[in-house]
Amino acid sequence: MSSTLTPVSTSAAPSAIGPYSQAIKAGNLVFVSGSIPLDPSTMEVVPGGIEEQTTQVLKNIKAVVEASGSTLNQVAKTTVFLKNMNDFVAMNGVYSQFFDTHKPARVAVEVARLPKDVLVEIDCIATLDS
Repeated sequence: MSSTLTPVSTSAAPSAIGPYSQAIKAGNLVFVSGSIPLDPSTMEVVPGGIEEQTTQVLKNIKAVVEASGSTLNQVAKTTVFLKNMNDFVAMNGVYSQFFDTHKPARVAVEVARLPKDVLVEIDCIATLDS
């Protein structure tokens, strides 16, 4: 069985800062690369703390998911990488604004360091309508 891999790209989210795609469509799934809190117009980290950074990350994720033809309501799983687990409650407050009634499966872990020394990075897997 052969599956076509189709890159997803949108200017509404930060461009990839390495040798990877913003997302890849494979069959009826979309694998969205980890997003950090970069403003897509400046490619700079947004000012502020965990709430501002989480908001920007989820805006970026939403833009890529929608560019793939999916929606946040079709996100099956997210992975949240936090620089400090003490930021979990604040991150979760913002996260719940984007995933209100739809609650994807999720993993949240603390990591030693993230690109550009940001406070949060999130990736996800979404489904596509057949």
